[in-house]
Amino acid sequence: MNELKYLNKYFLKYRYRIILGILITIGSKIFALFTPQLIGKSITLISNQITNPSSTEIFRYEISLNILYIFGAAIATGIFTFLMRQTIINVSRYVEFDLKNEIYNHYQQLSIAFYKRNRTGDLMSRISEDVSKVRMYIGPAVMYTINTLTLFVVALFYMYDQSPTLTLYTILPLPFLSVSIYFLSKLIHKQSTIVQSHLSTLSSSTQEFFSGIWITKAYALETQTEETFSELANSQREKRLGLSKIQALFFPLMLLLIGASNLLVIYIGGKQYMNGQIEEIGIIAEFIIYVNMLTWPVASIGWVTSLVQEAEASQKRINEFLKETPSIVNPTETQTSIDGNVVFKDVYFTYEDTNIEALKGVSFEVEKGKTLAIIGNTGSGKSTILELIGRLYDVQKGAVEIDGTNIKTLNLTSLRTAIGFVPQDPFLFSDSLKNNIKFGKNKATEDEVIEAAKKAVVHKNIINFKNGYDTILGERGITLSGGQKQRVSIARAFIKSPQILLLDDCLSAVDTETEEQILNNIELVTKNKTTIIVSHRISSAKNADTIIVLNDGVIAQQGTHDALISVEGYYKELYQKQLRETSH
Repeated sequence: MNELKYLNKYFLKYRYRIILGILITIGSKIFALFTPQLIGKSITLISNQITNPSSTEIFRYEISLNILYIFGAAIATGIFTFLMRQTIINVSRYVEFDLKNEIYNHYQQLSIAFYKRNRTGDLMSRISEDVSKVRMYIGPAVMYTINTLTLFVVALFYMYDQSPTLTLYTILPLPFLSVSIYFLSKLIHKQSTIVQSHLSTLSSSTQEFFSGIWITKAYALETQTEETFSELANSQREKRLGLSKIQALFFPLMLLLIGASNLLVIYIGGKQYMNGQIEEIGIIAEFIIYVNMLTWPVASIGWVTSLVQEAEASQKRINEFLKETPSIVNPTETQTSIDGNVVFKDVYFTYEDTNIEALKGVSFEVEKGKTLAIIGNTGSGKSTILELIGRLYDVQKGAVEIDGTNIKTLNLTSLRTAIGFVPQDPFLFSDSLKNNIKFGKNKATEDEVIEAAKKAVVHKNIINFKNGYDTILGERGITLSGGQKQRVSIARAFIKSPQILLLDDCLSAVDTETEEQILNNIELVTKNKTTIIVSHRISSAKNADTIIVLNDGVIAQQGTHDALISVEGYYKELYQKQLRETSH
């Protein structure tokens, strides 16, 4: 139960609702226990009428009155039971809502490195399947536990008052039940952990299968993918069946012990009645009803125990991520304005997950209103520079400064709000084109959306779609071509009008004519603002105020376009190569 202690804060938050639920539960059980007493009295009346006939009118009056009382007690029990479920089960829904929001908010605070280590399907499983298991503990498990305890206390009080000896024999099987539950609970906990862990693997694999369906079809790997999925699904089925087999032991065991209790009531109660130790025959019937009323609560102990064990296994998985400390934290709540002067001072950076040293002593400066272009071969560290400016990672050595201040001391919201980032692999949401562009500025007007699309040279494409800007995109923008996705992503950055614009090789999928139009528009959009362009194309870099050439994490060359093509080196070789390709 150690893992479930994390939920105590929610029990404290909703303590008044839970206390009210407990009081309602006690009320419902008190009314429910009127029925056995009334039935017992009615049977005694009938028995006495048979053995010692009395006034028929008095007998009918007493029986009719008992029937009315039974009917009233049943109605009251039903009302209280409804209120009990509404009170306690609703608490579980409130906690489910709070816990999902807590997990989601924590997910958003975790660094990019965390998402590289963990699969999307696993993250989704913990916030959906695992939270649902926890909700079952907070709702049904707690409700039935309170229900069972209340019923036992109240029922045993009435039973003991009627016949202490018969009560003792009635509850005699319960210690055997407790011992059985103890051992079965340990098995359930172990198997539940295995089931939930494997479910995450299945969810992750399924998510990847659907996300990569186009590549699966392109390589005709449907059969192989189906076989892989079937293996995972069959494995999950076997593990789930193993858990079900253990859980299936509970109910036969409960019914066996309840049946034994009934036999004991009839045998011992019958002997006591014949010996005169019990004066009324109705008490035996009353005890049989009590035992049967306790059947489900006793049986639910096993079910509740399995719910608790499953919830603990799930909460343990949830706690693992909630205990993850974000590597990037907001150093201050004080908002600051950003002008856009960017300086790298002898920056070294190594990716912890791969141990690749991406940058080795990189230093440069970009003044506000200037444009920096970064050229280099694959893996030279170009994208890393942009990620460090947005503080998606922290440098291990050296410093990244904006406006003369180390970005580690800047308010994260202020920093990232001032940056417009267009990634190399654009991500679009399964939403309308208009909303995808407005993601950069949520309150943008329709005119602003159209203007941003025009500057990104994608407006003409959009208006040719059947639903125009209201066109709903497929997952990750699969409805669009590569070039269209890049331009929508650029429009998203343009509409934000950021102080610092970071473009990570985002024109690779567009033709040279469109590229030239976009670059001209970038100059207009970023006037008096800082722009950093990462590219493999000289055409994208040549008009920059400064160009740096990265090679294996080190600045190999630096200067203007004219200066770099006048000296031997990587830049001149790339320029001549692309010039020849263009001429052909």
